[in-house]
Amino acid sequence: MASDGVRPDPESVLSRFSPATAAWFSGAFASPTHAQVGAWDAVSSGRHALVVAPTGSGKTLAAFLWALDSLLRDSEAAQDGARTRTTRVLYVSPLKALGVDVERNLRAPLVGITATARRLGLSAPEVRVGVRSGDTPPQERRRLVKDPPDILITTPESLFLMLTSQARSALAGVETVIIDEVHAVAGTKRGAHLAVSLERLDALLARPAQRIGLSATVEPAEEVARFLGGIQPVRVVAPRAEKSWQLTVTVPVPDMTELPALAEGQQEAPRTGLQPHASIWPHVEERIVDLVAAHRSTIVFVNSRRTAERLTARLNEIRQERSPDEDPDEGTEFARAHHGSVSKEQRALVEDGLKTGRLRCVVATSSLELGIDMGSVELVIQVEAPPSVASGLQRVGRAGHQVGETSVGWFFPKHRGDLVNTTVVVERMRAGRIESLAVPANPLDILAQQTVAACALDEIDAEEWFDRVRRSAPFATLPHSAYESVLDLLSGRYPSDEFAELRPRLVWDREAGVLAGRPGAQRLAVTSGGTIPDRGLFGVFLAGSEAGSSGRTGGRRVGELDEEMVYESRVGDVITLGATSWQVQQITHDRVLVVPAFGQPGRVPFWRGDAEGRPVQLGTAVGAFRREVTARAGTATADQVQERLAAAGLDQWARDNLTAYLAEQQEATGVLPTEKTLVVERFRDELGDWRVALHSPYGLPVHAPWALAVAARLQARYGMDGQAMAADDGIVLRVPMMEDEPPGADLFLFDPDELEELVTREVGGSALFASRFRENAARALLLPRRDPGRRSPLWQQRQRSAQLLEVARKYPQFPIVLETVRECLQDVYDLPALKGLAAQVGSRAVRLVETTTANPSPFAQSLLFGYVAQFLYEGDSPLAERRAAALSLDPSLLNELLGRAELRDLLDPAVIASVEADLQRLSPQRRVRGAEGLADALRLLGPLTVDEAAARLAAEEDNVRSGRETFENQEETKETSKSEGFGESRNLREMGTPPSNESLSGSRSADEPRNLDKSGGLGASHGSPTPGKPKKPEAPAEPAKQHETANIRARALLDLLVQERRALQLRIGGEATYAVVQDAARLRDALGVALPMGVPLAFLEPVPDPLGDVVSRYARTHGPFTAAEAGRALGLGPAVVLQVLQRLAAEHRVTEGEFRPAHSPTGRSTPLDTEWCDVEVLRRIRRRSLAVLRAEVEPVEQPAYARFLADWQHLDAPAGGGSPATLRGVDGVATVLEQLAGVAVPASAWESHVLPARVADYSPGQLDELLAGGEFLWSGTAPATGNDGWIAFHPAETADLTVTRAEDFEPGPLHQALLAALSGGGAWFVGPLVDRAQQVLASLPDAPEREASGMGAAAEWVQALWDLVWAGLVGNDTFAPVRGLLGLGRTAHRQRSRPPRVRSARSGGLGRSGRLARLRELGGPLPAGTTGASAGVGLALSPFEAARVAGRWSLLPAPTDDPTVRSHAAAEVLLDRYGVITRGAVVAEEVPGGFATQYRLLTRMEEAGQVRRGYFVEHLGAAQFSTGATVDRLRGFARADDEEVPSPTDPAPWRETPDRPARHALALAATDPANPYGAALPWPELPADADGVRPTGHRPGRKAGAVVVLVEGRLVLYVERGGRTLLWFAEDPTDVRLLDPTATALACALRTAQVEKMALEKVNGRSLLATPLAEALLRAGFYSSPSGVRFRA
Repeated sequence: MASDGVRPDPESVLSRFSPATAAWFSGAFASPTHAQVGAWDAVSSGRHALVVAPTGSGKTLAAFLWALDSLLRDSEAAQDGARTRTTRVLYVSPLKALGVDVERNLRAPLVGITATARRLGLSAPEVRVGVRSGDTPPQERRRLVKDPPDILITTPESLFLMLTSQARSALAGVETVIIDEVHAVAGTKRGAHLAVSLERLDALLARPAQRIGLSATVEPAEEVARFLGGIQPVRVVAPRAEKSWQLTVTVPVPDMTELPALAEGQQEAPRTGLQPHASIWPHVEERIVDLVAAHRSTIVFVNSRRTAERLTARLNEIRQERSPDEDPDEGTEFARAHHGSVSKEQRALVEDGLKTGRLRCVVATSSLELGIDMGSVELVIQVEAPPSVASGLQRVGRAGHQVGETSVGWFFPKHRGDLVNTTVVVERMRAGRIESLAVPANPLDILAQQTVAACALDEIDAEEWFDRVRRSAPFATLPHSAYESVLDLLSGRYPSDEFAELRPRLVWDREAGVLAGRPGAQRLAVTSGGTIPDRGLFGVFLAGSEAGSSGRTGGRRVGELDEEMVYESRVGDVITLGATSWQVQQITHDRVLVVPAFGQPGRVPFWRGDAEGRPVQLGTAVGAFRREVTARAGTATADQVQERLAAAGLDQWARDNLTAYLAEQQEATGVLPTEKTLVVERFRDELGDWRVALHSPYGLPVHAPWALAVAARLQARYGMDGQAMAADDGIVLRVPMMEDEPPGADLFLFDPDELEELVTREVGGSALFASRFRENAARALLLPRRDPGRRSPLWQQRQRSAQLLEVARKYPQFPIVLETVRECLQDVYDLPALKGLAAQVGSRAVRLVETTTANPSPFAQSLLFGYVAQFLYEGDSPLAERRAAALSLDPSLLNELLGRAELRDLLDPAVIASVEADLQRLSPQRRVRGAEGLADALRLLGPLTVDEAAARLAAEEDNVRSGRETFENQEETKETSKSEGFGESRNLREMGTPPSNESLSGSRSADEPRNLDKSGGLGASHGSPTPGKPKKPEAPAEPAKQHETANIRARALLDLLVQERRALQLRIGGEATYAVVQDAARLRDALGVALPMGVPLAFLEPVPDPLGDVVSRYARTHGPFTAAEAGRALGLGPAVVLQVLQRLAAEHRVTEGEFRPAHSPTGRSTPLDTEWCDVEVLRRIRRRSLAVLRAEVEPVEQPAYARFLADWQHLDAPAGGGSPATLRGVDGVATVLEQLAGVAVPASAWESHVLPARVADYSPGQLDELLAGGEFLWSGTAPATGNDGWIAFHPAETADLTVTRAEDFEPGPLHQALLAALSGGGAWFVGPLVDRAQQVLASLPDAPEREASGMGAAAEWVQALWDLVWAGLVGNDTFAPVRGLLGLGRTAHRQRSRPPRVRSARSGGLGRSGRLARLRELGGPLPAGTTGASAGVGLALSPFEAARVAGRWSLLPAPTDDPTVRSHAAAEVLLDRYGVITRGAVVAEEVPGGFATQYRLLTRMEEAGQVRRGYFVEHLGAAQFSTGATVDRLRGFARADDEEVPSPTDPAPWRETPDRPARHALALAATDPANPYGAALPWPELPADADGVRPTGHRPGRKAGAVVVLVEGRLVLYVERGGRTLLWFAEDPTDVRLLDPTATALACALRTAQVEKMALEKVNGRSLLATPLAEALLRAGFYSSPSGVRFRA
């Protein structure tokens, strides 16, 4: 390729243009840029040209101006106007938005040249510009074909579609093809697709079109030129860069290891003992706001979508905090996010806002990286190192986009390791040393698609097409054998009967050498063509339970993962969703099944394009930088290091942090990892397991395949999975504790050829291979879209791809398999670079140093943090997760999940026994019924003796009831309805907590055979259960007579089957057995069994694999077993069974390993000692075991949440009972009202229970002071029975976000008059208010009639006013009217009766002025007469009525109309009220839209970093939301000594140690938001009485007037409204240490509430008298009565 040589003279080049064009350019610009002069010189000479120049060099005009001038010159030559209208200039852009920008930017030269031509008296042709892309409407597309524009702007995909349809006729006159941002496609399959399309275009033309490529700085330019021209020469115009850069790397703190504490968002009280989390984020955010505020327009680039959302939110918050009076609706916005998850319409609004100046800042990912014209951007900020030097140049180039401007960029590293990477990138940006680009070689999937498209309309010569394809750079070296293999694929060589889409797509006449498309070929190419893969989201769900969940407790959905993330994950990987780590257990076609992996570091989810790994060239530069800086540090040339770093743009704090980081690493390991020295570091974690870390700078594309090879070697040598994790800075392995010397550097030494073979073999079975195969098969048109107008579901695509891959693997030369291997090894991985590195290590050109450290070095910490680097550096991460990641500690057994064959440490022996009992039909719920059931048992289990059959028969009563129902209908449906099988979710609770003998006996009859499987089933072949492990409780022994009866019944049924010729009686191993007749030939040929006479000939035909059938059936119906055990059971030799098992293992039907703890061999084991298990059975056991484990790990138990919630709402339950209040004074009341904003509570509970329980010195005057001062409002939500109702309080400033109105309220005349009187604003005493309302009534048309009948009695006005209260329309500035209402008696919560009184509102004072000020703000100046009148003027009110209308009345603010704002406010309120948002809490508060609406909003808040998703409280669903600091506080209430907490289901374990301290008891109103039961938590069940019967009748509920007592967070006592009926929930009703705190707390609550008297008569449906609870109540101050116990104040 020709490169740019001597720079031509600008004047001579401009003289080649027509006078009009030259005059316009000279008038519009001072002079052309070097890039423009070089480009015009090349294209005016008829050459192909590649223009390489940085952003802002005028490349667009360099490409278009000569073409525009050609249109002008040709129009002058054709003055008669007979020129045929055709498209002559084709502009191809990789981005649709970029094409729109170009169309807009062409307007100026087109208008300018036209005007200049007219001024010069020259003809001015009309040059039309058209755009065709995926967004172009069909009618517009038809118009472009019928009347082609002179210049057509399109995309690679649209060009392909035009060439494959009749629209190609519009391209027959193309003379110039301009490809913009060519560097963005040259190294991709999209570029290979475009290269072939350009060759197809040339085939249509009389002569090849001139190609002009526009590229930002790219290396090597010759490679991009080769891509552009193919076999044609291309002149490279790459003048010396004229672009000036101003780059700064800044660290906002002096030491990144000693960060100041994050000051905001820490709500922990001192007693929690939690330290605020140190984070660099607040300092970065504040500095970014400073920079944005100092410039008119800024783009902030980040490397992930979640960071973009979070940072945008924080920037806006900081801006609002700094300028609280600034109205965001006026003037300019501050910051908005821009990334791939933002809708197209919103992205367009953001782009337009930045261009027009309405928006100050855009926080973007790579979505704004390419050359979209963003207007005059002054500043670019990059948070953390950009993924490559080229990316950094593109991003910073967005600033100073115009010719001659300086691009200003600021870089903010997130941690010290990132600081090194950022420095290297910035240095190379200044020097223009960017990463090399390589054109993909021979992508066969692209060849297949383009071949179908090329012959879809016309026949083509096969050899001519081969030559045409080889003209393009990607296929320049295409072997003819590979070409023919693709034609074989497309012409139907492979069996379409196994996969329908392998049917022929074209006809290949081998003799004539002609290719012709079959019918439908064109439609297939048009509807399924293109190269951009179809990716989406996988749902992530909890594994281990398939049962549906209630609306209160929540569902199994955890969240979503990007498909690319899923395909780069494997079983056993740990991922982080929100604040919780999850371990992948299974990946299906549309979902990921996970179990909690609490405390384990996990990878943060990413989207495709978020991070692609460090290129090897950049990695080499990082290593060289470390070496050069460290070599000079500490020497006489140390100043040169500082000068170098300062020249790179590092400020002083950045320089200090960087040098300290490298010095600490060298001190820790003795040698620094560089490009010439790799370091293998070994250290132990806190579990004693070894961690082996390879420190290497070469990047993820090199390290990922290396990690595959290392993991395979570790498995081969040590039989273990080291869980190798690769990152940009190396590889880290976890090696379980071992006695021998742990592996070291030898693990990483490979011969290059061995490495290639090993990686190729390993990648072939990976999920990455499966994903790339699906994408490649789709490109090759093997997975066509079923409906062109609709996207195929991803799960369906994956399923079809898996079926195709299963067929393709049978043919080693299948082209798409070969292409997938090539793509994985060359495009995804950089295997050539890895082989080169391995050769250098082998030749000692690169040293491999080994060291052992006591603690992980700084680089090792960065590697271990690699999965959670972003997670760690965010201030909202929960403390437990931060500590676990910082210590690199795997705190649970799940850290070894599925990576090893030895699962014995994970599989629960009780679960194994339970699964095998189910499989053997020995568990009570799996036993068979009748002769039909027994026949199916013989078929499924194989031969059975009479005793074995009797053990599997259900009770006789059940059998009589079921008759001869088929076993298949009842049991097989259960087995196949869910892949988990056998009622798995139903049994999980039984596995976690074995049922009692009573519960077992209650489910079967007295004469049912019990526990026969203990000896005859599981025990016979597998020994006794593990000592010390829980066993299923055994029922009392069965009487011998009933056992004999069961055997008689079984024998009779078996004989019946024999008589019906459906079963055979045989002797196997000397024992009489029965088998189904279908097994006759199988048993004869496998076991040598002698068959009786009379077996039908149809059942005597030999079966293909009798031994395999018998052994595999044994495996399917048993848990783990050895070959010897199976041999004894089947009457075969162990060696024979072993051979069969090995064959079944090769077919992936069974697996070998060590599964049972009781059977792990001691000493050296033999092959016969190896355990085997059916794959499906093992999966079932594994999932059940993990479900049991899940209940034993980190999420806090529900009582812990109850304890937390009380503390969160300022309640501190004292030991032994007593007042829980922690707040005092008016400020305390304000704190409570703010936290409980919008929650409706019975009016009678507010001042009797809710406020006094939290505020120690509460008095009504405190509440009135806040109301009169205008700080809070109260509103009614609904009336209640008696003289009570539901009341909510609201902070005045945000009342419109929490107040609600009754939707079904229909106002009458009085209501309307009152509303009209209040509509003018102000606050009114009832007298003037009614007077004004009567005036309104008098002005109505029916006023005379109404006046005749009266204008309403006083009682009617009072009732109308209270109707408006309950409708949420009217409120009062004091709580006196509510007290007046409650004073009438008949309230939910009994109170001491008070004489009615009317309290005049205080006049004057700050409280009144504050309230009036707010009312003026709401409704304008107060009318005269509204401030001095007394209540009741003009109304004849009784004292009770006057009390109900005291104070000043006014309209309440209307609820906001924006549902999004209201939902967001609801989420904020719920977080503040409950700490953790669960489904139950949302349902209990009846939030509009329910949990589904809140879930969508909370997910968005999570992306913005405002909340964390996690599994924080057990059994409340996986989708719980909170903040990091709150979760830390919640976990502080989890108890390590769970046995000290009284459980309603356990029999009082504390009775053995009566000296334990008293329990903490708390009495609350049942409707109190601090009571989680009936809302976030379900109501517990009442315990059974001595007769085993659970009480029925009364049920607890969040009812007005009811009281609950919690002890240590567990619900112990429920007091019904009025107190007569009590519900006792604790299992032991006699424990004094539980009873006394309960009674004391209840008595204290009743006294605080000033309850005058209360009678307690029954508990759990029985008399309270003479019960331990009655005695405790008497000790607490109650007194006895004939009917029960009474309380009197």
